[in-house]
Amino acid sequence: MSAVSTTPSGLSAPARRDAEATKAAILRAARHLLARHAHADITLKAVAERAGVSPPLILKYFGNKDALFARVMSFDTDTDALLDAPVAGLGRHMVRHVLESQVERGADPVLRIAFAPLHGEHGDVLRANFRTQVTDRLAARLDGPDAGLRAEFALAALLGLGVMFGIARGAELRATGIDAIVDRYGPTVQAHLTP
Repeated sequence: MSAVSTTPSGLSAPARRDAEATKAAILRAARHLLARHAHADITLKAVAERAGVSPPLILKYFGNKDALFARVMSFDTDTDALLDAPVAGLGRHMVRHVLESQVERGADPVLRIAFAPLHGEHGDVLRANFRTQVTDRLAARLDGPDAGLRAEFALAALLGLGVMFGIARGAELRATGIDAIVDRYGPTVQAHLTP
């Protein structure tokens, strides 16, 4: 199918954007930038450039920067995929999911928490969302004592891997295949989930 449509007069017209695909591209771009920069340093222009859209289109779909980042600061959808495995194999799944997300989509499902400002409303919102939408959901799936602490340990290990792989860009780590990393690091995360 062609990307160009024909008007009633027979002239070609640009194809209309798929609104949902465009919104998803904008959210992916904003998440990518938030995983690498402080909220205050991100402009709508930077998001638009990364998403391949114009800044006015972001305003059309999200209203303003704050509304866009309110959506970006939610971890719900990311957590659904991150925790989509039985607890017995969850450590391996979480490691694979973080690495594949970074390699394939250039975004880590949880790493943007590392860029939460220490002070101010945006940092408070991001931390609160992370706590309720990621940590508490993981803890609720765990049996045994200290489920909340074990969930935090597991996420700390996962965040450390994400930082080393995606931000520090550890040469040895990035030269190692995902399957090998999952085999070696998955048990580290799993040890906190099922001690």
